Amino acid sequence: QVQLVESGGGLVQAGGSLRLSCAVSGRTFSSYAMGWFRQAPGKERDIVAAISWSGGTTYYADSVKGRFTISRDNAKNTVYLQMNSLKPEDTAVYYCAATYSVSYYYREEYDYWGQGTQVTVSS
Repeated sequence: QVQLVESGGGLVQAGGSLRLSCAVSGRTFSSYAMGWFRQAPGKERDIVAAISWSGGTTYYADSVKGRFTISRDNAKNTVYLQMNSLKPEDTAVYYCAATYSVSYYYREEYDYWGQGTQVTVSS
């Protein structure tokens, strides 16, 4: 059983920063690629960033490139999302997810999901 627990969400002003964390249970964390997704009200859940099992390869949605950074610490079974220069349009529930697939750019490839953490950016 794999469980993912996100933390670090909250309310921040535009231009501010937040760091999300996702703690993953289980002994095979280093075997998973990890992703961060977000879902705003009335919209689909879209990928924000993803990172390979080793951390050597990352992917970012165009909307967050240069502002967000995904990283992982396999010794701590944790993946992070550093979010800088936040904008009101970044407001959403943020989810972390895990997959064994090498096609970790696609939401459908993810097998395990966290419960989500709310990020609200005020203007």
